[in-house]
Amino acid sequence: MNNDLKMQTARDLLSIRAVFFRPEEPFTWASGIKSPVYCDNRLTLTAPEVRTRVEEGLAALIREHYPQAEVLMGTSTAGIAHAAIVGHLMGLPMGYVRSGAKDHGRQNQIEGRLEPGQKVVVVEDLISTGGSVIEVVNVLRQAGAEVLGVVSIFTYGMKKGLERLAEAQVRNVSLTDFDTTARLAAEEGYIKPGDEARLLAFRDDPSDESWIGGAD
Repeated sequence: MNNDLKMQTARDLLSIRAVFFRPEEPFTWASGIKSPVYCDNRLTLTAPEVRTRVEEGLAALIREHYPQAEVLMGTSTAGIAHAAIVGHLMGLPMGYVRSGAKDHGRQNQIEGRLEPGQKVVVVEDLISTGGSVIEVVNVLRQAGAEVLGVVSIFTYGMKKGLERLAEAQVRNVSLTDFDTTARLAAEEGYIKPGDEARLLAFRDDPSDESWIGGAD
């Protein structure tokens, strides 16, 4: 993985607040967990220069790590636009996987043509606990696809997510990650220097809220 690409992506995501750290006033996830970070990579779509670097970066990851890719499949809904743009850049067909089968028409869960045995790369915007992308991979495998792996824009690198991906035998390669972005945020003044350790404590165990106590 190109470290320059990791740093450039982290810088881009911070600059448009697609990744936004607020350790002094945590966000609350749907699960009730308090989080010092908010991640919305959809914002890359409305920032053309960042979008270009992100999509070209995803294409570069696929060429490097999954050169046999025949089809790109986006996750619904966040990965769809990225799969479409990267598919266009690479001259590859794309489709996407719904979170559930349609209740009308052909009742598809996989949209787009997919033949059994085709080599597929899943395009995702964000990896946290890994649950949703593993579900997508399972749907594709059940349809007879050979899933080479996943590319994503950002990963938290949480222990739970890494363990679940490994158990499901799903490989993920991300443009950047939580640790790189937190380090850059401290270096460039988005957060106080002491906050980096708090952020990493959250990443190590999101259910342990002792990091909220304050920076040293």
